[in-house]
Amino acid sequence: MAGNNKKIEFGDFQTPIELARQICSLLIRYSIEPLSIVEPTCGRGNFVIAALEYFPNVLKILGIDINNEYTEFAQSSIQASSYLCGTEKVNFNNDDFFSIDWEKAFNSLPSPVLVIGNPPWVTNSGLGRIKGNNLPQKLNLQNHRGIEAITGKSNFDISEWMLNRLLECIGHKQAALAMLCKTAVARKVLFAAWKRKQHLNLSEIYHIDTLKYFDANVDACLLFVSTSLTDENYDCQVYENLNDNSPAFTFGYRQGHLVANINSFEKWKHLEGKGRYRWRSGIKHDCAKVMELYRENSRYRNGFNELVELEEEYLFPMLKSSNIANSYIESPSRWMLVPQRISGENTDKIHKSAPKTWQYLERYANLLDKRASSVYNKHPRFSVFGIGEYSFARWKVVISGFYKKLFFKVVGPYEEKPVVLDDTCYFITCRTQQEACFIAELLNSDIAKEFFSAFIFWDEKRPITLDKLKRLDLLKLACELGLEDTLKGFLKQYPEQYDQSLLFSGIVSNT
Repeated sequence: MAGNNKKIEFGDFQTPIELARQICSLLIRYSIEPLSIVEPTCGRGNFVIAALEYFPNVLKILGIDINNEYTEFAQSSIQASSYLCGTEKVNFNNDDFFSIDWEKAFNSLPSPVLVIGNPPWVTNSGLGRIKGNNLPQKLNLQNHRGIEAITGKSNFDISEWMLNRLLECIGHKQAALAMLCKTAVARKVLFAAWKRKQHLNLSEIYHIDTLKYFDANVDACLLFVSTSLTDENYDCQVYENLNDNSPAFTFGYRQGHLVANINSFEKWKHLEGKGRYRWRSGIKHDCAKVMELYRENSRYRNGFNELVELEEEYLFPMLKSSNIANSYIESPSRWMLVPQRISGENTDKIHKSAPKTWQYLERYANLLDKRASSVYNKHPRFSVFGIGEYSFARWKVVISGFYKKLFFKVVGPYEEKPVVLDDTCYFITCRTQQEACFIAELLNSDIAKEFFSAFIFWDEKRPITLDKLKRLDLLKLACELGLEDTLKGFLKQYPEQYDQSLLFSGIVSNT
């Protein structure tokens, strides 16, 4: 296990020489002619060997790795390769990526510079689990705030930090970067570069067969970027493999956002706007074995196979992402114990109003008190999140965030109780079944699906998010479909915070 942990910590997934050569061959097709080549995590040196073979005019090649055994092995491999010319141009340094002054390093090299390699495919939280120390200074790269920063969105891939740093440092030089990484990381790195208005004249992604080359089932790619002193290009072409000559699609950066499909965005961007209905996420409790139960007659069975007797006051029928993603919604089979009605509500009153429920919670207090997320700190005992009056609305229009399926469903009450959802689901609340069915009809229209497809990357772990859902203005969509009068009829029943004063004063356009 210790050896495997080291493999994870230092990204010890060596690039096969076959793949390194294929990548260098691709760069030749782009007329890349570097005078300097840098591989920041060179491992056993296969990229350096391939670079010597394909770039005979290079003046200097620098290979760096934190593992001294690898730099020694790479040096020996180069010296033993009698067919290679120019081996005297190669220097291997045993150094830590995170302690190097990369701006100084690149400034000392002749241009054009090619940065090539395969940084580790592991996240900072993954290193934390194995007590790894090969980490950069802890920074919130995506500028997440508040609850987002402490519930997981601040987690990042180590390679993301590395690539951001490298791209920043070569931004003022004639340079190119060709790095293997997760596809999601490649998009984040491009997004960061575009957001800071870095001059790039070409950005491309080539998917690779990770099972073939690394015996790993990971969605990964070659990220190729060339910098410019003047050009600004905010598009990225995506290719299915390294041999493709025509891109499968193009994504890019528009109006401050990452856009998954440029064509769909340009066609339907006029539907963006302030939502008249607010999207919510389901309830977050992080302790399914305690908080999710199955009913058996008048009692409930928890995840520990314990049959317990609880009051009905705090129990609600529930649906999970998998239920929502099914072709049809069955009657709820699970019940969720929900100890609060609003966020931050004092839970002590359960002791008097539902003593059996309180005893049950206390029996499992050791698990509930040890929930890993810091979101529960300094909140009432047994707290949950994503909770409010909206959680108990009788009618909801719901979608799963996890499944690769863009279909919205209507969820109504069950046994006269509102159905609650787990935190992998998103929903809009409605007052009536008629309203919910109408909203679902709007959202399931072909136009709405095309609109959302402009922003959804289906290879992401959670492709559908609140940020993407709330970009669609339902009133503009209804206008596009000729149904604005029907929607306005439903909107009239809501208070002013739902923008009624604007909708009917003529300030908001009907077109």
